Amino acid sequence: MKPFHSNARVACVRGPIDAVSYVHNPVDISVGARVLFVGTTRGTTGGVVTHALEYEAHEAAAVHHLNGLASRALNRWSLSECVIVHRLGRVPVGEASVVVCVSAGHRAEAFAAVEWLMERVKDSVPIWKCEESSDGQRRWIHPEGGRMTPANSQEEWS
Repeated sequence: MKPFHSNARVACVRGPIDAVSYVHNPVDISVGARVLFVGTTRGTTGGVVTHALEYEAHEAAAVHHLNGLASRALNRWSLSECVIVHRLGRVPVGEASVVVCVSAGHRAEAFAAVEWLMERVKDSVPIWKCEESSDGQRRWIHPEGGRMTPANSQEEWS
């Protein structure tokens, strides 16, 4: 899918994310700040030992939404680059689930953009997270509160 903005790069991937590669691959080397956020699978959630997370998505809609968010952030904070990469499938503890990297003239804009982007990625992009505990139990995390579940997404995002 073509990005909405030429300095936006977004993707849903099914393997490990090399987060550092996004910092070392700048579009504009005259920027004063690059902020990299790496969201990883943590070992416990609410006192429950986590074995892995599994992400499902309506991929076309997810990429479309990620492109829209990247474009909005580029314009709102005058960013020179915005990268959003979200992993799908099984993500073991300690591995990256999501990477957001932005370049801006100043750190305040870069930090604000990354925080804003992560809140919107978690809240509005049709990607769902299932937690697998160490005892094999599986449960969907945050499917409530107006967010869609994988089962009801097809009619909304088609």
